[in-house]
Amino acid sequence: MSKKYNVGIIGYGWVATAHIPAINASAQAQVTAVYSSRPQDGAELSAKYGSPITTYTNLDAMLADPNIHAVSVCSMPSLHAKHVIAAARAGKHIIIEKPLAMSQKDVDAMVAAVKAAGVKTCVCFECRYSSQFQATKAVIDQGLLGMLHYGEVDYYHGIGPWYGQFRWNTFKKDGGSALLTAGCHALDALLLCMGSEVTEVTSYDTRSQSRIFKPYEYTTTSVTLLKFKNGAVGKCAAVVDCLQPYYFHTHLVGSEGSLLDDKFHSQKLGTNKAKWSQLSMKMLDSGDVSDHPYETQFKAFFAALDAGKDMALTSLADAARSHRVMFAADKSAATGKTVKLG
Repeated sequence: MSKKYNVGIIGYGWVATAHIPAINASAQAQVTAVYSSRPQDGAELSAKYGSPITTYTNLDAMLADPNIHAVSVCSMPSLHAKHVIAAARAGKHIIIEKPLAMSQKDVDAMVAAVKAAGVKTCVCFECRYSSQFQATKAVIDQGLLGMLHYGEVDYYHGIGPWYGQFRWNTFKKDGGSALLTAGCHALDALLLCMGSEVTEVTSYDTRSQSRIFKPYEYTTTSVTLLKFKNGAVGKCAAVVDCLQPYYFHTHLVGSEGSLLDDKFHSQKLGTNKAKWSQLSMKMLDSGDVSDHPYETQFKAFFAALDAGKDMALTSLADAARSHRVMFAADKSAATGKTVKLG
């Protein structure tokens, strides 16, 4: 049986090497085209990924192919807006790697283009589809923690010269901030857990004195305090200049119990509050794209396309809400003032 959706990749870099096998692993889709500004060998890519791939160095030519139904935008973050808008106008469904874009203005333009074209979207906030956050959200939804009044989700991951994206990540143009480049996963996960709109943010930033992180053109650590519409408060640290193992710290506190990473206590279950109970789940413990739950996420996207619906959890509308909070946080850090979100 031939698969339903032919997907074109925009930008053949490190993250594309994780997107392609994840797309091909779904029952509904396969990658049939790759656009890259650097010429690629179609025969070599076809052999590597096990599906016939046509290569392009002209994006308009790839987008003009009626046999391509969707694209995956894996280009540099500063090019995302341009590429997403072009794909939407060409009538293609779109997978977008994070961050969406480097400014609120660009995100607004992407949202408008997608709405006008009526295409479906999937944004790579794939942590929402991870074992850790699927289980965490289930604990919340079952009411085991009661009403959350405090939450913190923090991102600790030293992105140094030993890491694939370091060569371009250090520049403000495509890295942006500690939140935009990677901490966005933690902030997005916090918003998922708290389940209420953010009304205001206050953020502070700083950077490591280590020579290792000297090439960065922006501050590489930030801490953001959030106030939610329902009265809850939260905190998100984004630290990409730490020297330690990767750690996605999660602590949620509610009226019936608390959750700390993969441990919890719930009054509803009568568990001993002097000891944590353990949850069995795969923790987010790596920044390597090959470890990310893209496969689960992309399967959900293609299933949503089959149903003619917007995908759950990570549509452009979901991701745009998280980006709005991020841009407000970065504005707060830059100006030293609290930013209110209307």
